[in-house]
Amino acid sequence: MRIEYLTSPEIGRAVTAGYRTAILPLAAIEQHGSHLPLSMDADHADELAILIARRLGDALVLPTVRVGYSPHHLEFAGTLSLRASTLESICVDYTAHLAEHGFERVILFSGHIGNYSVMRDFESRLQQQLAPLAVIVFTDAAAILDTWRLCAARVAGLGENVGGHADIAETSVMLVLDPEKVRSERFMPGHPVGADRTIVDAAMRDGIHSVSPNGILGDPTGSCAAIGTACLETVSALIADYARERGA
Repeated sequence: MRIEYLTSPEIGRAVTAGYRTAILPLAAIEQHGSHLPLSMDADHADELAILIARRLGDALVLPTVRVGYSPHHLEFAGTLSLRASTLESICVDYTAHLAEHGFERVILFSGHIGNYSVMRDFESRLQQQLAPLAVIVFTDAAAILDTWRLCAARVAGLGENVGGHADIAETSVMLVLDPEKVRSERFMPGHPVGADRTIVDAAMRDGIHSVSPNGILGDPTGSCAAIGTACLETVSALIADYARERGA
């Protein structure tokens, strides 16, 4: 399902057979505390894109935009960040020729919560610039956080450990994707968030270091593959359902 792994004739045949939806995953390369790698959001987006494509049944996956909008993490070594305008331009350039190749729509989502404010801002511009290609942009970051909280609560009774960054949800997802990347001996709690979204807003505005010196929002304690599987399945269903409601 990944376009980059197919030949051009194979993609042409897939489009002819009805695969006319492209999925563009956005991500980030940024700090995730001392226990997760900087690739967390990119690895997450890679997997979610495949799960969404499987649910839709007629979609191909574009290469993940691995670096995203992460200025609120730049106090931490290694973090990379694009300007909002650069991220928007990349999304336009990635998708500008899809209609010429027979695609009818593109779905954008992010494995990085910090991209969603940028995506909300450029959604209408992408829709205008890329017509006649239909552009579906999933931008409901709050729904993802709520879904993570519900999954952690249902599986392990630990919904309060969800905070939105390097927490029990993201750590559990990485335990599914690549457990060797998780430094479990370095687990430590970050700033507790719970349902208080003002903390996340403050972190986005003033930098995550301003509310959490170790770069974590929430707590990775109690992370397990069962929570990660639930998060991946439920979030992919959330985004796929959103896309279907808008014509995918």
